[in-house]
Amino acid sequence: MISKAVINLCQEVGQMGGRALLVGGWVRDFLRGRETADYDIEVYGIEATALRGLLDRLGPVNAVGEAFTVYKVRLREGGSRFIVDVSLPRRESKIGRGHKGFVVTGDPTMSFEEAARRRDFTINAILHDPLNAEFIDPFDGRKDIEARLIRVVDPATFIEDSLRVLRAMQFASRFEFEIDPATVDLCRSIDLSDLPSERIEAEVEKWLLLSSRPSIGLYAARALKIVDKLWHGIRAMIDCPQDELRHPEGDVFAHTARTLDEAAGLISDLPRPRQLTLMLASLCHDFGKPLTTKFDQETVTAFNHPLAGLGPTEAFLDKLKIFTLDGYDVRRQVLSLIRNHLTPARWFESMTRGQPVTDGDFRRLALTVEPDLLYRMERASRLGRRGGSTTVAEDWFIDRVRHLGIQQRAPEPLLLGRHVLALGLKEGPEIGRITNAIYQMQLDGSIIDLDQAIAATKRIIEALM
Repeated sequence: MISKAVINLCQEVGQMGGRALLVGGWVRDFLRGRETADYDIEVYGIEATALRGLLDRLGPVNAVGEAFTVYKVRLREGGSRFIVDVSLPRRESKIGRGHKGFVVTGDPTMSFEEAARRRDFTINAILHDPLNAEFIDPFDGRKDIEARLIRVVDPATFIEDSLRVLRAMQFASRFEFEIDPATVDLCRSIDLSDLPSERIEAEVEKWLLLSSRPSIGLYAARALKIVDKLWHGIRAMIDCPQDELRHPEGDVFAHTARTLDEAAGLISDLPRPRQLTLMLASLCHDFGKPLTTKFDQETVTAFNHPLAGLGPTEAFLDKLKIFTLDGYDVRRQVLSLIRNHLTPARWFESMTRGQPVTDGDFRRLALTVEPDLLYRMERASRLGRRGGSTTVAEDWFIDRVRHLGIQQRAPEPLLLGRHVLALGLKEGPEIGRITNAIYQMQLDGSIIDLDQAIAATKRIIEALM
């Protein structure tokens, strides 16, 4: 499971009198039986200058932290190259607030135990020598992997980086591990207000996209007090009483947890930006429920009005600084999904009452939200009910969407401004009004090709003359 190029690097270090050990996530995943090419190597016994010279001979090197000797080297394996992180053991001194408030220096003379002590959890504090297959495990990380347990290495150093609280959450979710009770208590005591948005977002994305059961992370976030300190929309769901109306035998928070698990099973065929969009929307889709739940003595009634959830959802996305990802407007789409939550069910109900829902209604919906994502979110929510199952409404909705070919967007306008100009109309506001009028006809299905669009445009221009 270990790259020959990595073995060669370790051998080269050994020939120079040093020792190169695999550390961190690669060792953890190796012991969990997961194959990965995400290599991190710590080099002992060689000074920084000599290490840099060796790496330069093996491949192109990018010095991420020259001052504390962290290098990304592109090793060749067969006909391609891959990146390996190589560093010296590091000493970290806390000098300020936040994840950047450290002075870090490389020290090749550190002991293995001293170097491992700076790591967050025991499962990440195991070193492995690939040349002799030796594991160096000063904090019993292998036992914790076998016990499926997340445990702090050193409480004194753990509290210096508040991001580790979110790492505990996402590791518990991804690996389906328990969190050691003492670690839970320690995490609860840590202030999270110094965390920058981009660091929070990175951990949330790992939690939502790399977990088969992201509900584990949601419950961990509650246990670790993350929701109390960072995510008030989720906190409100926890405080919302049992809602017998929509979630029999469960509350809004439990329903959201189950919805996340169902959504995680519906994203494998989506590109990453849409995966994140669907998971965020599934997490936030009932944020409005606590705001619309009414109490009348012992009766609880929930009016699940989607618009009530927009404010809490925007606040949650603000905390993550979520906007675009790979050019895809994740934020806008999440808010559109929340805004249109329950539309499939409402439209189906209207149709059964004899109030038709037209193709134009579907096409106009696709102007603001991706119908396929809306279907998936609604499906996850339905399945997330206690004993839930999908309904005829979701099937009816996605069948219409696929028939119209609008899974991701509304049809592009057939008529463009240049077409109107070619008919002799001068530039001006009338161009936009005409193209919009023709587009509305196209959405309604009364215009199906460019010839029809141009003919209708000519009639409009004649009426204006």
